[in-house]
Formats: sequence, C-alpha cells, structure tokens
Amino acid sequence: MNAQTRKIIPVLLAGGAGSRLWPVSRDQLPKQFQPLVGTLSTYQQTLQRVSDSALYGEPLVITNEDFRFFARRQAEEIDLSATVVLEPARRDSAAAMAAAAVLAERREPGSLVLALAADHIVLDNDKFSEAVKLGADAAEQGNIVVFGLTPTEPRTSYGYINPGPSIDGNEDLCVVEAFVEKPDEEIAVAYVEKGYLWNSGNFLFRSDVMIAELKAHVPDILEAVTRSVDEHETDLGFVRLHKESFEASPKNSIDYAVIENTKRMAVVRGHFRWSDIGSWDAIWEIADKQENDNAVEGQGMFVDSEGCLIHSNGILTTVVGAKDLVVVATKDAVLVTPKDRVQSVKGLVETLKEGDHSRKTEIHKRAYRPWGHIELTDSGPRYRVSHLKVEPGHRISLQQHYHRSEHWIVVRGTATVTIEEETRLLTENESVYIPVGKPHRLANDGQIPLELIEIQTGSYFGEDDIIRLQDDYKRE
Repeated sequence: MNAQTRKIIPVLLAGGAGSRLWPVSRDQLPKQFQPLVGTLSTYQQTLQRVSDSALYGEPLVITNEDFRFFARRQAEEIDLSATVVLEPARRDSAAAMAAAAVLAERREPGSLVLALAADHIVLDNDKFSEAVKLGADAAEQGNIVVFGLTPTEPRTSYGYINPGPSIDGNEDLCVVEAFVEKPDEEIAVAYVEKGYLWNSGNFLFRSDVMIAELKAHVPDILEAVTRSVDEHETDLGFVRLHKESFEASPKNSIDYAVIENTKRMAVVRGHFRWSDIGSWDAIWEIADKQENDNAVEGQGMFVDSEGCLIHSNGILTTVVGAKDLVVVATKDAVLVTPKDRVQSVKGLVETLKEGDHSRKTEIHKRAYRPWGHIELTDSGPRYRVSHLKVEPGHRISLQQHYHRSEHWIVVRGTATVTIEEETRLLTENESVYIPVGKPHRLANDGQIPLELIEIQTGSYFGEDDIIRLQDDYKRE
C-alpha cells in the first residue's frame, strides 16, 4: 500500500489555552472552540480540512477533561466524527504527540499521521491538501515532514526552517538543513534574508518513525505516555489516558524535544494562507477588510477610522476617529488596545487572575455544559436569573441544593421535570417551583432544543451547592 492509497490519520491537538485572545478565549472555553474568524470554530474548521475520506481516516483529537464535550459536540454539529483522547494533565505538545503516535501505531502499524494544531487557521484547504499529498511519499520513506511558509516579517514567536536540496527535483519538497525554534530578533532577521521558512506547526510522519525519534531524544516522555496508553480506560466513548502514568511525563514541546534534534526531516513549501492567530493583530491580518483596512467580526461600525479591528459578540460596538485600534467586546468584558500592544494582553490576564476579576479570565456569562448551556442574565444578593438551553436527548443531573430554591419557566420546547418521586411534562408558558433540598432533574425528551428561564432565590449560589445524586456525564 503506497502513500497515494492508504489513508492518513489526522491528529488534532486541541488542549491549549490562548490567553492573548482574552476576553473571547478563556480557561474554560479557549480559542480553538471559538468562532474567531467566520461562523465555525477553528477546531471545526480543522476537522473540515481533513474530512476528505479518500485521503484521511477518522481523526484522533487530543484534548483535556474540561473540553471533552466541546470536542464531541462541535464535531457532531458539522456531521463529522472523531476519537476524542483525554490528557489527564497538561504536559505540552511532546506528550500529546507521543500519545498520538502510539495510538496510531496500534490502529495500524507504520501508519501515516498528520498532526495539526486545532487553533490555527488555513484559508486554502485545497492548497493545504496538495501540500499534504506532496509530503506523503517523503513521510513514507521515513522523514518527519514539516510544512514551511514564506515569512512576511522576522517574527520571533515562530520556528524557522532552512530548506536544503530538493527531493526528486521538486523545489517545493526539500531536505531540511536546520530547524530553529523561536530565535531572537537579530537571528530572525538574518533567517528571513537567507530564505528560511516559517514552521506552520503541522507535521506528517509515520507513527513508528515518530516513536523511534521520541525514544532516541526523550525516552522518558515516550515511556510515561506509552504506559498511560497501555492503562487507558474508555469512558462515555472517550479514551481516557491513565493519570499517574501520564503525569510522570516531563513537560516539553515537540519542537524542542524532537524537531530541533532529528536528522530525518523534510519540508514542503506551502502555498496556503495560514495563521496561528496567537494574538488580536493576527485576527486583523487574516480577516476580510472593509474600507480603510478596517475589519469586523460580529456587530460593529467604523466612522473615520483606519486599520482597526472590532470583534464583538452580541453587542453593537462602534469606533470613531481611531487608527490601528483593537476593540473586543463580549457580554461581560471589553478590551481596547492599540494593535502594537496586543502582546500585552497576556500580562493583563495574569493581572486579572490575581485580583477581583479572576473569574472573567476563566468563564463567560454563558457557561457550557454537556447537556447544553446556561447563561446568566441578571443577579443580586439573593437572586440569579439565567437562560438554560438543553439539547434534545439530554438531561441535567439528578441534584439538590441546600441554600437555594428554583423556578423554571419553559419558553421553548417540552420539559420533563422530576421532583422527588413525581415526574411531569411542561410546555411553553408553563412553570414549576423546586423547593430547597428537594431532589430534582430536568430532561429534554423532545426533538427540538428546550429553553427555560431559571430564577434562583436564596443565600448562596456556588457550584459546591450542587449536590449531584446521579449524572449521565459522570461529573462529581
């Protein structure tokens, strides 16, 4: 079976955070699961990029416990499936890549693996697939294939690739003479002048080759991760790696661990448009421009402005008389910064974490749950009002509270409500009262989303006052 007939296993690395894109990207809903450019999240766009069943097999998604239901549901929303693998701790990309290589090797020995960052954007999927096809033969021959792009400036946040002699006379496929991760500015300038390429962060390799390189350069990572795969469990359809074994792996990136050290590397010169969207200026660069180089994602308007970005979620945002400004508005936070200061957002987030606004670095007003979402609309000392959406076929846990009562008002769909031993159906415009301490459950047994207004009254509304008696999603 040659590279043209056997399918490539895509691996999506989807466990990162992305604090430079606050207030949209937050700890409990990071950038890869957000629609930063267009209507789909970058994770969904990446899944679509590898959805050609003639070229690719079913993807492996490497993510962590907090994001498991996002990964599954967002795949289902675009009618795609994936095997979701859960990392029990964050150990950077080398451990994730090791897990992917070991799992792929067990699916098919010597399989071809395409590792992709789920938080990157590629605007030319056809050209990307051409690059993958070009690199497949080189990967079959035992090379780790990277995908290089012509730099537009000397950025210090990227890896740089020095392309050597061409392979089989194709100038877009070369041996790699050197790979350097994140050089300083002076060296980056020299690399651009010498014709080095940016590393796009995508890798194509045979699973057995990556395993051999990990064993040669970081055997402790490979050993720990292999044990975690050996002792994995399957839980609600997720592949859960063994916690203690995985945590024994040192933290390291695949770039430092293997790519800078391997002698088995080739590069495909890519002709696709790409961005790692690591900061808000990168969103502006890749977004469609209006008049005067302004860009809008969401609801926004410019007057007498130039080179600005508005990214607004549900709030009309306007900018007047500004130049090179970034304005990001969510329902509970606003960021305003010059484009040349966007790298400072990470420091801003660290400062917020230390103060009274730490929760706004972690969660949005809309909190996603395995069964749907809940969005806070109003609150006071002894009440909270929220909008709940429960997806068809899902239900919340059987639970009780000791410090609050609840009122549910159905505004769409049909609710199956259980309070103690009694179960009833509620349709639109009907309501129910749940007293303090009573075990209760809400389910959507219908075919359309169920939406409710929830009014909680009481003295305390913390998550630790949710006592789960039974839960379909095995949450504590």
